[in-house]
Amino acid sequence: MEKTNRERSATEQGINTIAIVIVLVLSAFLGLFNETMLNVALNSLMEEMHVNAGMIQWIITAYMIIVAVMVPVTAFFIQTFEVRKLYLGAMSVLLLGTIGAALSSSFVALLIFRMIQAVGTGMMVSIMMTIVLLVTPPEKRGSAMGICSCAIQLGPALGPTFSGVILQFFSWHMLFYILIPIIVGLMVAGYVYLLNVTTLTKPKTDFISIVLSTVGVGGVIYGLNAFSEGIHLIMAVGTSIIGLSALVIFGMRQLKLNEPMLELRIFKYRIFSIGAVLVMISMMTIFTMNVMLPMYLQGSLKTTAFMAALILLPATLTNGAMSLLSGKIYDKIGSKILLSVGYAILLVALIFMSRANAETPPACILGIYIAVGIGIGSTLSPSQTHALNQLSRHDYPHGVAILNTLQQIAAAIGSALFIGIMSASELRAINGGAEKTVANAVGFHSALMVMLIFSVLGILLSFLLQLGNKTVQKSYQSV
Repeated sequence: MEKTNRERSATEQGINTIAIVIVLVLSAFLGLFNETMLNVALNSLMEEMHVNAGMIQWIITAYMIIVAVMVPVTAFFIQTFEVRKLYLGAMSVLLLGTIGAALSSSFVALLIFRMIQAVGTGMMVSIMMTIVLLVTPPEKRGSAMGICSCAIQLGPALGPTFSGVILQFFSWHMLFYILIPIIVGLMVAGYVYLLNVTTLTKPKTDFISIVLSTVGVGGVIYGLNAFSEGIHLIMAVGTSIIGLSALVIFGMRQLKLNEPMLELRIFKYRIFSIGAVLVMISMMTIFTMNVMLPMYLQGSLKTTAFMAALILLPATLTNGAMSLLSGKIYDKIGSKILLSVGYAILLVALIFMSRANAETPPACILGIYIAVGIGIGSTLSPSQTHALNQLSRHDYPHGVAILNTLQQIAAAIGSALFIGIMSASELRAINGGAEKTVANAVGFHSALMVMLIFSVLGILLSFLLQLGNKTVQKSYQSV
């Protein structure tokens, strides 16, 4: 595929690819790090701001919903605004929210500025992945996407650990003050190194699509999260139905528009569609395990919250390291056996994990969960890269937005499904006379048995993916 004049001139200007990738990855990492940074401060915030647990949870929930809502909208922004202006705009919003949060003294103010932060973060995730795709050559794309995946996964995972240390010595305000100079420094670097590498088509603004996308994605994610927490079930179901209806109408509208906000026709590429499902399976698994495993460790093995976090940390770091390694492997051999082996490792690890009971040593759980991290690190990023390689440069913003949105939805589905199964099975065991620690382990086992089905599906789809490798390679070389 021939480059446009804009793309060719950008290349001739001497793009510093390494500097661009570093700036974008660190910026997205910072935003996602922000998402979970206050998790360990919720109890103190409840006391200081005189709100209950249901209210303070909105500090986290609202951030997550707005990040998800901004992802598809940013696909439109990327085709409308130059890269440097869009990046500085997103980071300015993040900076404004961070300064406001640092100065907040009430719950309402903190919530509003957290929502402003989330707008910048949601934009940065899509900007990062799209621009990294455009500036890296095809033969290095696996490694580049591995770096992006590492940032996306490690950011939220390391947020609570960092803030836990800071809160031992300072108030929660300091968490935001520390980020301000880092954001400013990244903005300066972005101004220096970022060039416009996109083709600006400037599609017509379709406000109906924006509203439908916002209501759809926001409604589904809020509804599923509320359902998984077992609160306001009628509202959760109602919100989910409204969200799903809005998404259906949104999809139908995009297929009719000459200039859609989100190009859903790319699902006609079989490899992209299969890759999207694989991405959802991996994200659903790791996100839900990061929620369920602490519940099992604290409820059945009676570990402290701090010990549970320590058990999760090695697997999280392994996952990040494996994302980098699998990206390099992908650059050398493609998806070939990488995805199949990764899902096989995940399946075996989950089989062993499903045998855990109320007497399993925590060290054993730690070792098994590291294997889960290896499996996810070997599948999530390569699935994403393989799917996006099927697309033309023009469709990158749409492909990135679709995959990132599906990841957010998959995480919400996983929480609602697996935690719902765990809770229901635990309740049945308690009603049957089991001790609470044993019942908790029974619920954990039941949820994992269903999760195994998705791992098997991942293996089958990874084999099916190979049937289209020749087609993918032709497309891959022409990009």
